[in-house]
Amino acid sequence: MSSKGTECIRVIIRCRPLSEQEVKDGREIAVKMNHKTGEVIVNKPGEEIPKVFTFDSVYDWVSEQETIFAETAYPIIENVLQGYNGTIFAYGQTGTGKTFTINGVPKDPVLKGIMPRSFESIFKEIEMDPSKEFLVRASYLEIYNEEIRDLLFKNGQKKLELKDKDTGVYVKDLSTFVVKTA
Repeated sequence: MSSKGTECIRVIIRCRPLSEQEVKDGREIAVKMNHKTGEVIVNKPGEEIPKVFTFDSVYDWVSEQETIFAETAYPIIENVLQGYNGTIFAYGQTGTGKTFTINGVPKDPVLKGIMPRSFESIFKEIEMDPSKEFLVRASYLEIYNEEIRDLLFKNGQKKLELKDKDTGVYVKDLSTFVVKTA
């Protein structure tokens, strides 16, 4: 569930700024984001009528990591702490900013991404409620070029298989570790 109702899946878009090379090449931003309406407006060069796409939330290149976490990931964390499953899935072409949004700069309080903020939030909430017992397990995978890789496996090169059984879809042989701190 989310703060907007009972949706199971929300689609959030974040647009990165132009890279240094794109600025040097004289490229211009062709996308506008309307956070209030959840709209992405694409103005293709040479076309008069822009294309408008609507999503659950949109964030532009000046959006802060903390805001994105608070509005998109923290509601998932709250539900996970109540016993529900939660997934945050980053998808997009290489170079579009997925790693920055998810990881950021972990030691920087302003630039750290969704993962370090999520871990901190989970363990802070656990610490605040000693009357409950929690079991926290972590796994970390990447799907790239249709190959699944276990990012917690020592060499990270082991290719894994997606399986489906009565209890749901899972990744065979994915490393899972019990964790006690962020």
